[in-house]
Amino acid sequence: MFNAILIEKNDSQQDVKVTSLENDALPEGDVLVRVDYSTINYKDALAITGASPVVRSFPMVPGIDLAGEVEHSDHPRWKAGDKVVLNGWGVGEGHWGGLAQYARLKGEWLVALPDAFDSRQAMIIGTAGYTASLCVDALVDHGVAPEAGEILVTGASGGVGSIAIALLKRAGFTVVASTGKLDESDYLKGLGASEVIDRAELSEKGKPMQRERWAGVVDAVGSHTLANACAQTRYRGAVAACGLAQGMDFPASVAPFILRGVTLYGIDSVMAPLEPRERAWSRLASDIDAKTLEAVASDITLAEAASVAGDVLAGKVKGRLVVDVNA
Repeated sequence: MFNAILIEKNDSQQDVKVTSLENDALPEGDVLVRVDYSTINYKDALAITGASPVVRSFPMVPGIDLAGEVEHSDHPRWKAGDKVVLNGWGVGEGHWGGLAQYARLKGEWLVALPDAFDSRQAMIIGTAGYTASLCVDALVDHGVAPEAGEILVTGASGGVGSIAIALLKRAGFTVVASTGKLDESDYLKGLGASEVIDRAELSEKGKPMQRERWAGVVDAVGSHTLANACAQTRYRGAVAACGLAQGMDFPASVAPFILRGVTLYGIDSVMAPLEPRERAWSRLASDIDAKTLEAVASDITLAEAASVAGDVLAGKVKGRLVVDVNA
């Protein structure tokens, strides 16, 4: 038996509860993982509240992230005792996920937990931090260098933004944080932001071409914020887009792309292949320290996880929520 958050649907109503399940109820997979920690991400909050139809089959155990230890493996890459981390792959949407004490998964979905982290630290990072690292890799691969100018991070007080600021600062960049929580300015500057601006400066409809400012952008917001960020990006700069907190629309012009040579990178963290995943986790292992992780972490229990989903969607949560599934 193991404990899990279970989402069931009766007619048009969702029922979410913490319950005990038989191990035989776990879906198919060639690796059985004893989960230590999971997280609550934006997508998890959508799944738990039913605010968006991200769950594709019921009943469902949510949780797009997990870290733990292999208990049994029929996959050649893994053996009992291996420490592993999982992000994405449709887990928590179409395959039972990490908000449980056990998960049965496909071995190709797993990444070895870097020696620099324990399971809890890996989940402070989670999909949010792993996505942030993919964004930084995209900017660096594009050729954006610290001397090129400021990097804008939108949705800065959220999980992606928080880790992105820390990674960019460590890489030598000057970071400007955009947030709707100006009372968190000290927190953001502590992570490495040199300046904090009000998200209102970017969140309304703007001109298709604006004064050049940003050498690069990490955007977790979308909609008008992303459009304005692109319109303000310098000649041959790059924008890494990974979120839609403001909306999934993109009310923009082609002008920045064809007149300034701006490049817009779409960052997919769900189905990314192994090589960029391992590279992203390698950057995290080398550039994020324990002090930074603790600054962005809040710990909750499995029983508390379902109740905070609404706060996540409302933007009331700072940093990262780490779920101790065994507490």
